[in-house]
Amino acid sequence: MPPSVRAGVMSHAIFRVARLHRMLAGQLLRRVGLHPGQELVMMQLWDLGPQRQTDLVRLLGSDAATMTRTVKRLENAGFVRRRPSETDRRATIIEPTAASLALRKEVEQVWAELEDSVADGLDPDERDTMIRVLAGIEESLSRAVERQAPLT
Repeated sequence: MPPSVRAGVMSHAIFRVARLHRMLAGQLLRRVGLHPGQELVMMQLWDLGPQRQTDLVRLLGSDAATMTRTVKRLENAGFVRRRPSETDRRATIIEPTAASLALRKEVEQVWAELEDSVADGLDPDERDTMIRVLAGIEESLSRAVERQAPLT
């Protein structure tokens, strides 16, 4: 470990784990024609039905520009359809297509495989502990992000 990282050993570990997790997710998702993050959009649409694009941004903690690119790519692949909202002319509704419904089982299998890889070698108690620890880290980081948000 580089000496400059000693002040943030846990942060460095999280960075390495997140990078490897995304890399593996990318390899697994490539088999079904998706990139990391696209499956999360599809999961929201499959579970919740058609959504305003702004709601997808909020649900996934994304930003508008990233979501716009993701939706455009999913639309070009034939997995989502965009349409204007019937109640708000400014809003766009994103809905899954029939083609995406065939993809759902494959995405669920990819996520099961990813989960198996993440938890390989952990017993059920260790898995529960890891989930609690990660939830605590997420909460701490969320508070830190809120504190850093610029005042408007």
